Amino acid sequence: MSKAWKQRQNSDPFVKQAREAGYRARAAYKLIEIDAKDHVFKGVRSVVDLGAAPGSWCQVARRHLGPEARIIGLDLLDMDPIEGVDFIQGDFREDQVLTRLEQLLESARVDLVLSDMAPNLSGIAPSDQARSVHLAELALAFAQEWLDDRGFLVVKVFQGAGFDELLTEFRRSFTIVKVRKPSASRSESREVYLVGSGRREH
Repeated sequence: MSKAWKQRQNSDPFVKQAREAGYRARAAYKLIEIDAKDHVFKGVRSVVDLGAAPGSWCQVARRHLGPEARIIGLDLLDMDPIEGVDFIQGDFREDQVLTRLEQLLESARVDLVLSDMAPNLSGIAPSDQARSVHLAELALAFAQEWLDDRGFLVVKVFQGAGFDELLTEFRRSFTIVKVRKPSASRSESREVYLVGSGRREH
């Protein structure tokens, strides 16, 4: 498994590009392609990246936005510092973390919420799928609370059980919903990204 993974990494053009460009993970190119299609960074002054570690999406946001834009990463794991990015370690459902976030945002709404979160895989497909959908639901709930009504939500999820219901909930929550499969997302992977804009008031 480890040998096969190394071989795949070494032959992966996005891994090579990421190393050359200084991105921490190949996932950077998924967000870059989504932005090229959906212009999620346009006019953005604040970004919250849920499950930010190791930080490649924060790096993309920092490179795309002006110095006045506020970028905040949250994760249960620690993350090496990125210049111009604030980081909060903890669970974004906890009051202490949300209080710190509110302070950094100065109580303003967020223009862009990102979530490339994935569960730690157990190898039990139904369980892993359910946890993936749950993480996407948490990101959606966060956006319903914090996202500006003109902002964007970008969330990773895996196609399978619960996906259709999640997509229905997205369509209830946003006036425009796109399903994206970036070219940097491996063809054999069931991962897609839901891009929501025009948040509806609940």
